[in-house]
Amino acid sequence: MSGLTKPHILLCAAVLTLAAGTPQASVAGPDRARSAAASGPSAGAMPAPPSGAHSSTGPGGRVAFTAGEWSAARPEGLRGALRIAGDDAQAFQALIDGAAAAAQPWLVLSGGGENGAFAAGLLSGWSEAGTRPEFGVITGVSTGALIAPFAFVGTREDAVLKDAYTTISAADVFEFGGTSEALTDTWPLKRRIDRAVSPALLKAVAAEHAKGRRLLVATTEVDAERPVLWDMGAIATVGGPKALALFRAIVLASSAVPGVFPPVMVDAVSPGGKAFQEMHADGGTTGQFYLAPSPALTGEARVRIPASTIYLVINNKLSPDFQMATRTTLSVLGRALSAAIKAQTKASLALAGGFARRTGLDLQVAEIDGRFGQTTATPFDQKYMQALFAHGERLGRDGTAFAGLTPEGTLAGQSGAGADAALATGAIADAPSAPRAEAAPRAGATPRAGAAPRAQPATREMAGR
Repeated sequence: MSGLTKPHILLCAAVLTLAAGTPQASVAGPDRARSAAASGPSAGAMPAPPSGAHSSTGPGGRVAFTAGEWSAARPEGLRGALRIAGDDAQAFQALIDGAAAAAQPWLVLSGGGENGAFAAGLLSGWSEAGTRPEFGVITGVSTGALIAPFAFVGTREDAVLKDAYTTISAADVFEFGGTSEALTDTWPLKRRIDRAVSPALLKAVAAEHAKGRRLLVATTEVDAERPVLWDMGAIATVGGPKALALFRAIVLASSAVPGVFPPVMVDAVSPGGKAFQEMHADGGTTGQFYLAPSPALTGEARVRIPASTIYLVINNKLSPDFQMATRTTLSVLGRALSAAIKAQTKASLALAGGFARRTGLDLQVAEIDGRFGQTTATPFDQKYMQALFAHGERLGRDGTAFAGLTPEGTLAGQSGAGADAALATGAIADAPSAPRAEAAPRAGATPRAGAAPRAQPATREMAGR
């Protein structure tokens, strides 16, 4: 990182998890004119409390609330089952059981900042090959959350993703000179999301949701230190200005790297009518991708996923990337964050691999491996992102992007796939599981046995909100 300016070094650390580009129908360059409406990320304005109501305040003047009030609250002005606690196995099982198309293949999109160009290219090439499935469930975290809605509505949005991930610059995402909440201001990213997530997109997502498909985006609730899984199709189905504002806010929140980007405040109301603001940030804080609740991944709880095949796209390199660091705080921080995020991703992949083997899932993993050798010292380098998009597109077109798991639990069939990823997927010992009902045959999938049964009872939180 030698030779980089202080802002560049800081940004390089930030983009390890930040969402690099927002899908948008047209990207004509940086949008530098700040709008008054973009002055503070929030899902709606916080209503003034009635006289004498909930007068206690917490840090920063926020209305104080408890963990119990948070777990029972719902987004202000909206009703229905819109979200669950991301670590609640029982609530997750209920959500999946209610999805008629959940037996179709799943697509899991990780965080990775500007490296989201890899997933965007892969999806485009997959479409060109004519072998891209219609996914029953799509989950997204951080940059994956930005891609997910467009992947969900179909291949017709591939051009939108290509434009977004090959034409942007840092000025399209943020500007330096933040507030007490963060080092930067994300008004450019917010404006792009507001333009991209249109009423028409909301209707398209709702139409796919009605078919039994599910679009799920993970954020991290900072006060609770817990993941929240948002049912974006359910939000889209509610419709109207408040649902549109919440949909946009969740996409922005999932990529709000804590301390670097400002958190997104979501207006909430408890069953007793107490209004307060939740603080949501990058979903990658609690997991670089979302497959199932953590208790299910570790074997503490049982979850049954009806699909036979899960496609997991890791928008990152898992192998170490040697680079001399300078003896400065920001340089050391950047390199340390890079190592930490790779370690977190490998650990999550290890858990996912163990879960797949215990439950009989065919876990197919794509990562930015040794076949892509280009590097960049500049954040949001268009040439780098264009090359990465082309690389992913080529792999998707050729059918060589994904590697399955061998009986030993290692990635197979992908040259240069990265020994670290192979080791990661085999790092968790298998635990005994109950027999799984055989799935109906589908094109390109083999029925499997050996999955866990329906989730066992657990404390339900945030369900039906």
